Amino acid sequence: MLHCTHPETAHHILTYAQRLQGGGVERAMLRMAAGWLRQGRRVTLVLGSREGPLAAEIPDGIDLIELGDPRYQALFRLAGEVRRVRPDILFCPGNRYTGVTALARLRLGRTSPPIVGKVSNALVRPELSPGAAWRYRQWLKLHPRFLDHVVAMTPAMAAEAIAEMGMPAARVSVIANPPAATIAGAAPVTLPDGRYLIGVGRLEPQKRWDRLLSALPRLVDQQVKLLLLGEGGARAELEAQVAALGLGDRVTMPGHAGDPLPALKGAAVAVLTSDYEGVPGVLREALSVGTPVVSTESSVAVREIVHAPELGTVIDREDAEGLVAALDHWLRADAVRPAPVAVSGDPIAEYLALFDRLVGEK
Repeated sequence: MLHCTHPETAHHILTYAQRLQGGGVERAMLRMAAGWLRQGRRVTLVLGSREGPLAAEIPDGIDLIELGDPRYQALFRLAGEVRRVRPDILFCPGNRYTGVTALARLRLGRTSPPIVGKVSNALVRPELSPGAAWRYRQWLKLHPRFLDHVVAMTPAMAAEAIAEMGMPAARVSVIANPPAATIAGAAPVTLPDGRYLIGVGRLEPQKRWDRLLSALPRLVDQQVKLLLLGEGGARAELEAQVAALGLGDRVTMPGHAGDPLPALKGAAVAVLTSDYEGVPGVLREALSVGTPVVSTESSVAVREIVHAPELGTVIDREDAEGLVAALDHWLRADAVRPAPVAVSGDPIAEYLALFDRLVGEK
């Protein structure tokens, strides 16, 4: 194992990301890094590039290594950075980065510190073609070879990791993401006049915002607006859909929001229409401020979050009629908003306890 200043604890944690474009994986990673720093740990963050709106959320006191290349392949140099800075533990913030993690483990060999990977996206992907789904399953079965431990954000996601990765149950923990908090100094979001629906997430095909746009002209309330917060490669297609549906006066897409909580709190309904998710943080954030949610069943975790009918409605991914009906239900004048749902536990302390145990066992 690499030399550690404090061999009995994970004094030095290294984590990594491609860039900071505003995804939930990177935002949660920055929240956790800030919490670890507050607890007196040293945290190194390796970035392909710090470009992106989340750069403003990089916590003070972090050791930042910027590789100067926003491409995913830039992180293939991770093993060299690990050898140079000698962390006690590596934290992979999401399963979109496990290819990088596997290569780093291969190159580091016996000198690798323990590696903990978080499950950030669904491990069962029904939207994939049969061939792609088979290849994905084979890739997942390799994860126990290079991950020492897996963190899932809910019990159902932990069960999915055990089943799909073949990860022994003793090497899987359930730890939630740190709760969102209002960010001081974040630019305020201009809210629509009157009632509005809100979607928060990257403008990427996975999120299937086209489903929500298609539902909007079919709602009983033809005055309700849509605020879509996020940025990504599908913006042009979504803007074209807005124009084709004549929704220019009802849909606003202002881009990434540094602090979406105030906009979530003011919304009539928070909507998620994804094909697949891990544990969608936006659902928890909306419920934390008392806003009901409508979500596709894009993850086994969705029904764990929306566990009672007074919190919201879960629909099948391709149920266009169900989406319209659910939105109409929550937009009724007599709809009762849920009481705010508090987040329990201390994810920062739980992660550090796990890291310390793994370092002590190495």
